[in-house]
Amino acid sequence: MKIFNPENPLMRFLTKVFDCIALNVLWVVLSLPIFTIGAASTAVYTTIYHHIRLGEGYFWSSFRTAFKENFKRSTLAWLPLLFMLIFLIFDVLWLRALIKNGQPLGALFGVILVFLAVAIVWGLFLFAYCARFNGTAKETIRYSFYLMMAHPFRSLAVMLIQLATLAVLLLVPGLAIVLPSASVWASSFLIEQIFLKHMQPADVEKALEEQQTPED
Repeated sequence: MKIFNPENPLMRFLTKVFDCIALNVLWVVLSLPIFTIGAASTAVYTTIYHHIRLGEGYFWSSFRTAFKENFKRSTLAWLPLLFMLIFLIFDVLWLRALIKNGQPLGALFGVILVFLAVAIVWGLFLFAYCARFNGTAKETIRYSFYLMMAHPFRSLAVMLIQLATLAVLLLVPGLAIVLPSASVWASSFLIEQIFLKHMQPADVEKALEEQQTPED
């Protein structure tokens, strides 16, 4: 039947949905040690960009290769962000308790929430940069943060995608099986637009050609 044809738009869409579900499962399993979240997140972005978006290679081989090849650099780049997130989350919980007790310092709760949101968006840029470019962990940290700050409007759009995803998950927790990877997929279009503005002309031409003529 035509409906089961791999080239059928419905089948192509469902395949991508199943890929997102599989990515979520892999990310959770491989992130359990906590320090491996960087490598797992980099592998997720690599698979989304090269396999889901461009139709290159196979799902498992794309993920596995990205996880292994970027393990050291993405782990070293992830650790500073991990400590920052722990600090911010602790502050959020502490300030929330102060608000309940009527303490004036609780007014900083909203400010810390904004910093937490920015840190999460930076994480997306960090893992995306690690997936798409070479360099040391130090360079990855520095350049990913610079790219985020240099393009505030697109970065804000990425943040809104993540906030919208969180809002939907709070309303429909069952969508957690697919939405996290889907939100990274949506964010990748904005992040890649930023990357294009800082790439060499030859690399820009190649990237645009790949994005306009995916194999699938």
